Amino acid sequence: MSRLTTERLSKLLEEYVRQTGVSVDLLLVGGLALQAYGYADRATQDVDGEVTGDLEPLVEFLRQHNIPADLGENMSGWSVIAMPPGYRDRTSVMYEQPGLRVRLLHPTDFVIAKLRRGTELDLEDAEYVVRRFDLTPEAVQAAAAAALMASPKDTALFLFRKTVEIFCARLIGQPRDSS
Repeated sequence: MSRLTTERLSKLLEEYVRQTGVSVDLLLVGGLALQAYGYADRATQDVDGEVTGDLEPLVEFLRQHNIPADLGENMSGWSVIAMPPGYRDRTSVMYEQPGLRVRLLHPTDFVIAKLRRGTELDLEDAEYVVRRFDLTPEAVQAAAAAALMASPKDTALFLFRKTVEIFCARLIGQPRDSS
């Protein structure tokens, strides 16, 4: 399987829209979003994102092109920890053509999406975005608090709080990016 890039995905999605006549509105998360944020070395082979509409034909199309896809219509529901309310309203458009729009999360929302999962790779990805966009630990904590308020009461919230606390402590211990 070859490395997937945002350019390759955009071309494939254009082809999908042309072949099917079905519009696609995709909100990227994961490795492809990191590439779009400027992390050129972040390799990925799959598409992770939130998409509006009928998923099955799109997932099948991507599979035919040897691209695994983890797509859903509500990424907030991928975890007990909700996304911060209004995350869809804060997205930016990365790519747009007739019938096709590919969007990115606001950097702070992307960090929260990564902290919800909390693997070491997720924390590294979140750190890159914090440095790249000069986010403050306070901004991360505020977004995490909003996510927690929107989440159902569950013991997973304690783990998320701890992950955010450790992550922000890690940020404070590292020099800010001056680029």
